[in-house]
Amino acid sequence: MNGPVPVSYTSADKVKTCSGSRLRGRARVLDAVLRLLSHLSLRQLHVLANLIAFLSRVIKTREANVAMTNVNLCFPGWSQKDRHSLARQAMRENAKGIAEIAALWYWPRQKVLKLVRSVDGEAVLEQALAEGKGLLVLAPHQGAWEILQMWLAQKVSLNALYRPPRWPELEALLNKGRSRSGAKFWPAKPSGVRALLKALKAGETVGVLPDQSPPGEGVYAPFFGQPAKTMTLFSKLAARTGAPVIVGWAERLPSAQGYKLHWYRATESLADADSNIAAKALNQEIESVVMQCPEQYQWTYRRFLKRPAGLSNPYE
Repeated sequence: MNGPVPVSYTSADKVKTCSGSRLRGRARVLDAVLRLLSHLSLRQLHVLANLIAFLSRVIKTREANVAMTNVNLCFPGWSQKDRHSLARQAMRENAKGIAEIAALWYWPRQKVLKLVRSVDGEAVLEQALAEGKGLLVLAPHQGAWEILQMWLAQKVSLNALYRPPRWPELEALLNKGRSRSGAKFWPAKPSGVRALLKALKAGETVGVLPDQSPPGEGVYAPFFGQPAKTMTLFSKLAARTGAPVIVGWAERLPSAQGYKLHWYRATESLADADSNIAAKALNQEIESVVMQCPEQYQWTYRRFLKRPAGLSNPYE
């Protein structure tokens, strides 16, 4: 869950969105592991994920510490027992999201799409598309966002930005897995932003994962009462194009039954000309999604690493 002028795609951008790039090093090893795991059922993958989450808590990995820190920051009014319970559940759900990649990236597409058991608010999506102004999709890191984009890409021409991974050799594998849905992924740089703007003006759909600290411009806005550096790109795209904005997330159903998709119309404040008002509205939308199923949010992400002057790093 990233310059409005006519876009000119570079050859490098086209390579980055291509699924045929050759895998190397760590990517080749990870590809082999995921292919092996893809022979497991979704239930078996979730069992494996629960084991990984348990071991992560036992050996006190960085992810376990981050999840507990985030929960403590965001829910100070909860009892210690409830906060510890949420952090444990979040670790299990986060591990499931990682293990599911073996299924979502390597199973036949139709087999993956059959895991979507129901869709709440599909009429909202269709009504927004009928306006003919393109479509902006706000998709926080909640539940199984990988299957959300796969399902959506079967219905619309979907575009999204991506941030290159920490290990550059994994970039080709990442794009290969995600772009098999038919979605187009653009690197998070000016040429990618121009590509998104062009797509919106052509009536296409743009999806944004809005809850990561932007590497460049952004403003601090409250997120569960904590100052969080928040992107301004989304509100600028909405204001510039007038495209309708909807929120989407994929709920992971219990006992590996599959997923339920949720869609609803976002508040118009997201397109406010005041970047602080728009950022506050954006984080409020994310909060409302999180509270529908708090344990399925990506609490393992260091959302508050970037702090206003005078505030210390809470993860140290």
